[in-house]
Amino acid sequence: MINIPGQLAIRTISGRNGEFNVGRLSTSIGEFVIKDALLDQYDEGKYRGDFLITEIRPSYYSTSGRLVVEIRAKLESMSLDDVDNLTAEDAAKLSPSEPDPIDEEPSSTQTKPLQQRKTLTAAAAVSNANKPLSAEDAPFGMAPPSSANNAEQDAALFGTIWPLDEMVKLDTTVDRQRLRLQCTRLGELGYVLDFKLQVWTLSSF
Repeated sequence: MINIPGQLAIRTISGRNGEFNVGRLSTSIGEFVIKDALLDQYDEGKYRGDFLITEIRPSYYSTSGRLVVEIRAKLESMSLDDVDNLTAEDAAKLSPSEPDPIDEEPSSTQTKPLQQRKTLTAAAAVSNANKPLSAEDAPFGMAPPSSANNAEQDAALFGTIWPLDEMVKLDTTVDRQRLRLQCTRLGELGYVLDFKLQVWTLSSF
């Protein structure tokens, strides 16, 4: 384990599972690819700070008929100081053909109980929760969804941190897909990420 200052360039890529983030960490001991789930909270950009690395290992994947070998670092945590816009040079180092880390994970994410998968699917369907359907918009013979239903879906999505406070810190060790859904939902509910404190705060605007 090593704590080292560096600069983390994060790029957002659109894949078959939706948008995801990958990063490249530049330090005095070398450059490393970062694909930890905690990156999915952040906006695209170039962040400076201190990074706690627990593992450095080689990894590889194939794309367009070629084998890509990279050195990955696993982050335990990071303390960020500031952020700049991602430059074209930074973006070029992070290929848009990078595989989604979800696809690289063990098939355990696909063997979850059916009920849990249904719960996550239902939670993903609340993207328009702040604009409930009117009676005219609801399917024939069905009542529009109630705020109680939205609350139930949010409770299932956020688990032990529900109900939400004005300041929310996500558990980045949860299932990666769930973490992405939580980030999306927080944005819909008016929360913004304070990247220095690494917490979501409810915006007053």
